[in-house]
Amino acid sequence: MKSFIKEWGLFTLIVAIIIISRWLIWSPVTVDGHSMDPTLHDQERLIMYRTKDIDRFDIVVASEPDGNGKEKLIVKRVIGMPGDTLRFENDVLYINDEKVDESYLKEYRDAFAEDKLQSIYSYNKQFQSTAQIAPAFTLDSNFQPQFTVTISEGQYFLLGDDRLVSLDSRQVGSFSKDAIQGKIIFRMWPLNRIGLF
Repeated sequence: MKSFIKEWGLFTLIVAIIIISRWLIWSPVTVDGHSMDPTLHDQERLIMYRTKDIDRFDIVVASEPDGNGKEKLIVKRVIGMPGDTLRFENDVLYINDEKVDESYLKEYRDAFAEDKLQSIYSYNKQFQSTAQIAPAFTLDSNFQPQFTVTISEGQYFLLGDDRLVSLDSRQVGSFSKDAIQGKIIFRMWPLNRIGLF
């Protein structure tokens, strides 16, 4: 009986730790859509670490109301921090008047320059049409390649990496710290792309 309790006691403790940590510390998340391509792909499975310690360029999970007033979770990248002034000029980002390299956009910006993403977007005619008439890869909600945004205190400006198809802070506004659930720390599926962020 002692050995049974000893073996199962340890197992029960491990299970309890996993369940409690799942509730308090981490959460599984599934990517829904193409707004974070090519960094994250549709239906990839991720692990989110619950934290309010958010840094620029973190990939975060935020909540926003959907069309029916229910909460939906989105996965985006933090571009603007509280108090920042962001300026985009023909695919070049300036943060507080300092030029910033967005290396995570290189593949899609190069493809945009080559063929306006027509080969990459071959799976979606609407994406192809949008890219075909776009004057740049990063546009504001009025389809303009030059725009400036000032972020209020306590707010974060979130953008998808696939700027032409992402619905993000350009359309819905900035996100409060309370709306940010945590940041992505690990990709667990598919197995050929597993790894830490």
